Amino acid sequence: MVQQLQLPANVHVSKHPCLQSKLSQLRSASTASKDVKRLIHEISLIIGCEALAQAVVATPGPTDLTPLNFEYTTTTIQPTTISLVPILRSGLGMVEAIETILPHPVPVHHLGLFREPTTLQPVEYYNNLPNHLASDGSTSASRLAIILDPVIATGGTCAAAIQTLREWGTQRIIVLSVLGAVPGVVKAAEEWPEGVEVWLAGIDKELTDRGMLKPGLGDVGDRLFLTIGK
Repeated sequence: MVQQLQLPANVHVSKHPCLQSKLSQLRSASTASKDVKRLIHEISLIIGCEALAQAVVATPGPTDLTPLNFEYTTTTIQPTTISLVPILRSGLGMVEAIETILPHPVPVHHLGLFREPTTLQPVEYYNNLPNHLASDGSTSASRLAIILDPVIATGGTCAAAIQTLREWGTQRIIVLSVLGAVPGVVKAAEEWPEGVEVWLAGIDKELTDRGMLKPGLGDVGDRLFLTIGK
């Protein structure tokens, strides 16, 4: 089914069977908030491993000693400057999983975006990215920015985040998402085709007239934080 959708080349939908089973559990209205949090974490681990296997490269590092005093060459990853960019609120549920995968701590920069209810257009209300330029005029942006956005619906919010990071100066962007709708995923992927790779656990074909995925999995933020959306 996914192949027949003719998605852009920079969109990757996982075929991992365990991930698909977990996604089906997450879709259920009967899944409790505690289990929603667990499933988001576990799905993020799987999709994050798949994405980062393609996005980073292992390189030799300095030598070190084992407990038996044997010398060995350590391994580092490139690029060395990576940042996580969760989209508030729901992206927070993916942060810990990706931090677990990465071998070293990385900066976490938050972006607050919401869809205006009438137009469904993105509105930015929070942005804690560092200033674009250092005092010497060089860019201070991470070479690789990883957007954490559990659901891509209309794609407007994700596309706006991509544009913000591109203006910041990042050289490459990975978008990690649990579920997306075809129109929104295409919109996000086409925002910067040569610089963005979109990785998803699953994809739905359509949206409701309110811009929700069909069948979807509801509002992830509300399900994570036990709130009721406006």
